[in-house]
Amino acid sequence: MSDLINPGLVLLDRDLGESTDSVIRELAATVHREGRASTADSLAADALAREAKNATGIPGGIGIPHCRSEAVTQATLVMARLAPAVDFGAKDGPADIVFFIAAPAGADQEHLKLLSKLARSLMKKPFVASLRAAQSPEEVVDIVDAALGLAPQPDDAAASPAAASGTGAAGSSAVAGSDGSATSTPGPADAAGTGVATAGGAAAGAAGATAASSAGTHASPAESATPAASPSEDAGARGTRRLVAVTACPTGIAHTYMAADALANTAQEMGVDLQVETQGSSGATRLDPAVIGQAEAVIFATDVDVRERSRFAGLPYIASAVKRGIDEPREMIQEALEAADDPRAPKVTGDGGEVSSAVTGSEGWGTRIRKAVMTGVSYMIPFVAAGGLLMAIAFMIADPVLVAEQADDILATATLGNLGDVSLAMYLGAVLFKTGNLAISLLVPALAGYIAYGLADRPGIAPGFAAGLVANYMGAGFLGGIVGGLLAGIFAYWLTLPRLPRWLGSLMPVVIIPLLATLFAGGLLFLLIGGPIAAFMTWLTGALTGMSGASAVTLGAVLGLMMCSDLGGPINKVAYSFAVAGLGAATVTNTAPQEIMATVIAAGMVPPLGMALASTALGRKYFTAAERENGKTSWLLGASFISEGAIPFAAADPLRVIPASMAGGVITGALTMAWGVTSAAPHGGIWILPVVDGRWGFVAAILAGTVVTAVLVTLFKRIGNVKKHVGEVPGVPQTQQTVEV
Repeated sequence: MSDLINPGLVLLDRDLGESTDSVIRELAATVHREGRASTADSLAADALAREAKNATGIPGGIGIPHCRSEAVTQATLVMARLAPAVDFGAKDGPADIVFFIAAPAGADQEHLKLLSKLARSLMKKPFVASLRAAQSPEEVVDIVDAALGLAPQPDDAAASPAAASGTGAAGSSAVAGSDGSATSTPGPADAAGTGVATAGGAAAGAAGATAASSAGTHASPAESATPAASPSEDAGARGTRRLVAVTACPTGIAHTYMAADALANTAQEMGVDLQVETQGSSGATRLDPAVIGQAEAVIFATDVDVRERSRFAGLPYIASAVKRGIDEPREMIQEALEAADDPRAPKVTGDGGEVSSAVTGSEGWGTRIRKAVMTGVSYMIPFVAAGGLLMAIAFMIADPVLVAEQADDILATATLGNLGDVSLAMYLGAVLFKTGNLAISLLVPALAGYIAYGLADRPGIAPGFAAGLVANYMGAGFLGGIVGGLLAGIFAYWLTLPRLPRWLGSLMPVVIIPLLATLFAGGLLFLLIGGPIAAFMTWLTGALTGMSGASAVTLGAVLGLMMCSDLGGPINKVAYSFAVAGLGAATVTNTAPQEIMATVIAAGMVPPLGMALASTALGRKYFTAAERENGKTSWLLGASFISEGAIPFAAADPLRVIPASMAGGVITGALTMAWGVTSAAPHGGIWILPVVDGRWGFVAAILAGTVVTAVLVTLFKRIGNVKKHVGEVPGVPQTQQTVEV
């Protein structure tokens, strides 16, 4: 018997509530009652967090919530047959069969393989039918053990009800591969069909005598007792179309393998030769390069980066979340075939990089550009953070005025071994200041380079950086960097569309695309648009940094409003980019850029801190149990200047949370500017206090905004009588939400 499941972990025909939240909490409590988790609440929180990323319902009335958790002490399966059924997000309706997979954070490979095999068994209708027909928990355990290959020997198992779980009416059986995963092999009912596409590991023939050698091999029924034909020979004989696919999910236990099986089984029905590589927790068996070379297109059904994506260079591709591979395998295969026939379809680049945020052809250009700009800002932040902190430390150990004005002269004449008339503190201050200043000078090139990367993958990086350098040279600032990065990325992406011979395709990402895209973006900036952008930026920077008195307070309020309006979205990023772009121009006599930086940081901390205070203290009764758990985490996120910590609250109740956050941001922004608080560091939240001038004003402004946000959101929820209706929120059990009065 498997140690993953026992009769105490089987709940038959039970009413576990009407929401996924209540079901998952009861399943987590079952794991805890069996002594397999240290705490039910922590396990439930981890499972609900995983559920919030992607619903775990799959076609056929099945739910498969799962997670890795530090609370789990032993890898565990809990099976529940629900009455009534509960909606787990599948397109075909609610689930009456639910398997909860609870894996320890450091689960061993053997358990991960078994958990993955169980997930793949759920794609087989006979297995699910046997679970619905089971009369006792012990029978369910036998069925699961059979699916995991842990049942008694065949002679003994023939009479067991579990025997039905391994085979079905279609004649498909689960066979253990060399990596412990399950692959589908055809039975007699498939004799008229085409070859079977396997998703990883070895595939066994009908007689169990033959094994294929890799994830890219397959065997037809007639060949099951003889060596398998090579992919090219077999595909050529059938005249089928050839595709490859990669599936991967964050947990790597369930969806990875279920998507692989759904795609492989559907491809078999469609007469398509599809080979799938699963990149999961129980290991990945790489597709044979020869199989990739013969494929017409590739399907990426993944929620995480594709490992060694460049192996598929030159192939048209489609990409989606891994769950779509389970829900819509036929549609994905059809789209891949259409991409193979479309010379304008996006293709995988061949420059050796991992998957980037480059978008698929299914997204609109507005979405593509927004994502690309967000990518650029995200990659830019480390350059600015490193540079700004180094400059701040330099000001702490040496005279700020002298080190800023004389750093170049000091470094030109002094060395560590021969300081001359320069003190050691001044010399080290000059080293730190200049290093930080040079790092910050990469702000605009990095912004432009990674915007282009977000649009065109790695071929866009070089032209994007070049466009950013041109924008810097012309004084066009961060706005010029954004425009230059978009120009370089769009043009580089356009150059990847033509279908070219392989010898020419290999030159495109490393020579031709960087050359032409750099010429295009740099030329436009120099000849047409760089000058007007530079003039606008000069005017804007002068107008904003020159504000004082009441106008400075107004500027602070506006920046605070922007930082809290979309919680890390485009408006937030525009305000932040404006602040960090001007930071390098700050001097001892011109601290306006540092005041703007302090204002932006302080205001950006308010939404998560306000939600944390409201959900854990002031207005606990107006928040769900899951929101109160999020509130605990939001304290740290807010203190670290991660505005996105408030997104779960805003997503659930935007009309109350966002206005309250904006009001708090306005208060904080106005106060930091009124009190002249400055920050030489561009990021870090409360942890940069040592380099903040006016630190107590900084803290007081944050506290004021936090209290305003928390009070307002609590008041708004009270006016809306949220406590009365909180139990009606889908997915949240009423008893867990309204426990306090």
